[in-house]
Amino acid sequence: MPWTIPNLLSSSRLILAPILVFLAWKGMDRVFLVLFTISLVTDILDGKIARWLHQQSELGARLDSWADFATYMTTPLCAYWLRPELVATEAPFFWAVVASYTVPVAIGFLKFRSLTSYHTRGAVISAYALGGASIVLFAGGPVWPFRIAAYVLVLAEIEEIAITLVLREPVTNVKTLGRALALRRG
Repeated sequence: MPWTIPNLLSSSRLILAPILVFLAWKGMDRVFLVLFTISLVTDILDGKIARWLHQQSELGARLDSWADFATYMTTPLCAYWLRPELVATEAPFFWAVVASYTVPVAIGFLKFRSLTSYHTRGAVISAYALGGASIVLFAGGPVWPFRIAAYVLVLAEIEEIAITLVLREPVTNVKTLGRALALRRG
């Protein structure tokens, strides 16, 4: 059944992405922050609920990855509109985050002609770190959590690139590079 609770949560993130862009473009920072936070919380909940209800699926993993992609690709644009001074002062970290999301996706598309859906431990940790740091930034808080999260993200995405290079075919839910190496061996 494709319309499970976890898949509906992931779908809500796909729907929220353009709404967040619109809100940022209009400068509606408070509403943006509330919906952005809801989007990040549903990202946490979809996987947990899928495991709890035994509703994990290939479709769910891919839907989650597409929702992540939509959120991560629209957030920099939202930051540019809502916090342009932050984008300017934190440019090296900002662009490191953008590159960390785009380069592994590009490599995955080049190799497999599809979006990868590894859901590595590093990606989960970096998503929590960057999600929390982004909420803090959009709320006007300090930048140091964002800087730390950027480093964590870069390391996680290096692992995702390595997994893509190791695998012979696309596989979902590869938690570590070690698991990818085991899959390659066979």
